[in-house]
Amino acid sequence: MAQPDTTLSSGAANASIPASAGVGLRAPHYRDALASPAKPAWLEVHSENYFGAGGAPLRILESLRRNYPLSLHGVGMSLGSADSLDWRHLRQLQQLIARFEPDLVSEHLSWSAFGGRYLNDLAPLAYTESALDEWVRRLSQVQDFLGRQLLLENPSSYLQFECGDYSEAEFLSQLARRSGCGILLDVNNLYLSCHNHGWDALDYLLSLDAERIAEFHLAGHSRNRIGNGFILIDSHNGPVAEPVWQLFRMVLQLVGCRPTLIEWDADLPAWQTLVGQAARADRYLRQSYVQAA
Repeated sequence: MAQPDTTLSSGAANASIPASAGVGLRAPHYRDALASPAKPAWLEVHSENYFGAGGAPLRILESLRRNYPLSLHGVGMSLGSADSLDWRHLRQLQQLIARFEPDLVSEHLSWSAFGGRYLNDLAPLAYTESALDEWVRRLSQVQDFLGRQLLLENPSSYLQFECGDYSEAEFLSQLARRSGCGILLDVNNLYLSCHNHGWDALDYLLSLDAERIAEFHLAGHSRNRIGNGFILIDSHNGPVAEPVWQLFRMVLQLVGCRPTLIEWDADLPAWQTLVGQAARADRYLRQSYVQAA
C-alpha cells in the first residue's frame, strides 16, 4: 500500500499533525509540556475538559497551541445512543473547535447515555443494518453542524451482542464510506477486543478501509482474572504492553504511517517516561518508512 504524506491535516490554520508520535496531555503535565526540552511531535486533549467558559486550562491550551499541533478527542458525545443528539454538547465542541482550530477531531464508536442518564463507560453496539443507517444519519448531522470531519475510534469491548449483520471492522468501514468520517484505529483496543472475544487481529485489519484511517492510538491495559482465564481492561494506567507494540508494527506494515498517540490517563508517569513511549513509537514509524521506500 502506498505511504501517505508525512503530514495529515484537517484544515487547521497552524502546523498539521505529522505522521509521528504525540502524547495525550493531562493537567499534571501542563508545566512540562510548556517548559520541558523533551517534546513530543503533537498533543491530544479530551475535548470535555475544556468546555468551561474560562480559567487556567483554556489559557494553558492557548499557549500550547502556539507550539504544538493539536487534536481534540471526545468521550461524551454518545453517538450510538437512542437519545436525541446532545446539541448543548455539540455547541460547546463547535466553540472549542473554532477557538483552537485542531488538526483532528475524534470520538468513539459507542454510546454512553440513555434517558438522560450517563454511564461512566463507553458501551458496545449491535452491528446491525438498522444501527448503521442510524449512525450514518446522526454522524452526518454532527459533521455538518461542526463543519468538520470526525474520526471514530474502535472501542475496547468486554461483551458483544449475539445479533449483528457486520463485524466491528466491517461496520466501521461502511460507516466511514457512507458518512465521510475517518477512522481512529486504537491498536490497544484492537488487541483487547481480539483477546476478549477471540477475534483474529489480521482478519480485523484486512476488513478495515485502510484509506480511511487517519490516526492511531497506543495505550497500556490491565488484566482481571475470571475463573481460569482473564479479561483485558482498557485502563490506560501503564506503558504500552509488548504484544501491543508487536501488533502496532504489523499495523504499520498493512496500513502505513499515521499520526500516533500515546494515551496514559491513570497512575501518570514522569513526563520523560511518557515522551519516551512516544519516542519508541517514532522509531517504529521511521522503520516503516524505510521498509516502504
